[in-house]
Amino acid sequence: MKISELRPGTKNVNITVKIEEIEPAREVQSRTGEQLRVANAVASDDSGKVKMSLWNEDIDRVKANDTVTIDNGYVSSFRGEIQLSVGKYGKLSVQP
Repeated sequence: MKISELRPGTKNVNITVKIEEIEPAREVQSRTGEQLRVANAVASDDSGKVKMSLWNEDIDRVKANDTVTIDNGYVSSFRGEIQLSVGKYGKLSVQP
């Protein structure tokens, strides 16, 4: 799948992208009261760019210019922009 094909609500997204930049992580509270860390990143491929959410340990595994593969991710819309996420059931792998 390519970034240009991503649409809000798409599930089971399998995609390989390059991380262009990562914002500093921030603390948020989940609906259940759990403290979580989240960082926004910009990911790209040859078809375009997309915002991407990195959560908890994934933040520490990824740095700018890494190529990552997302298996079983999903796409949502946040403040009018599409956003790619790994989600609870997805997997993020950093390519060597």
